[in-house]
Amino acid sequence: MVNFPLLVLLVSFLGLALAAWIGDGLRKRFKPLKEESRDDSGVVLGGTLTLLGLVIGFSFAMAISRYDLRKDYEKTEANAIAAEDMRADLLVPDDAGKVHGLLKQYLDQRVLFYTTRNADRLTQISADTAHIQDELWSAIRSAASRLPPQLQGLLISGMTDIVLSQRSTEAAWLNRIPTSAWVMLLATSLGCNVLIGYRARRTDWIVFLVMPVAVSISLFLISDLDSPRGGAIRVVPHNLISLSQSLHGK
Repeated sequence: MVNFPLLVLLVSFLGLALAAWIGDGLRKRFKPLKEESRDDSGVVLGGTLTLLGLVIGFSFAMAISRYDLRKDYEKTEANAIAAEDMRADLLVPDDAGKVHGLLKQYLDQRVLFYTTRNADRLTQISADTAHIQDELWSAIRSAASRLPPQLQGLLISGMTDIVLSQRSTEAAWLNRIPTSAWVMLLATSLGCNVLIGYRARRTDWIVFLVMPVAVSISLFLISDLDSPRGGAIRVVPHNLISLSQSLHGK
């Protein structure tokens, strides 16, 4: 569900509103709290709300850091491909032309990786990316054998940078907020709303809905940042697209 932020927004709002309604129902079913009991429950509610704020803050910080990491790796990929494209000019014209062509195909696949949302299409993109990587390695290994050792190492290290940056990118996209953190967020949120409904002196839905609205919007933003493909806040491959336009314009 966390891959669909709008669904998180809707479900969390309804669940938290239901929790407040349950707390209000418990208050009506049993005798209202006495003032001394209300003070005790107020301490519990205050502590729970503080814990909820901390968990939301930490979760938001984790989502932001993961989003920034995905942006950084996109830039790293673009730099690695651009560097290897320039190093390919050291090869003889025929070999250089082959490597340039394969790098353009590889770059197109990397742009597709960032922009597509379809799972089946992603599987095909991964297969095509691996195939082009193999062709690039074969072409560079063959062409570099005719170069001095220093230049061989330069070309091979550039290909290594391309592969490592691609794998780092995919690892970053799989690095999500742990399920246990989501469970804690939901459990604490539900508990707070039950207590708010139970401690109320009367039924006031304007007050009851303040917490569900605030928390559900927070969960929506966290889910949106933490979902690389399902959310509206996505990493747009500006560097890769700009590089693709530059290489195809040659």
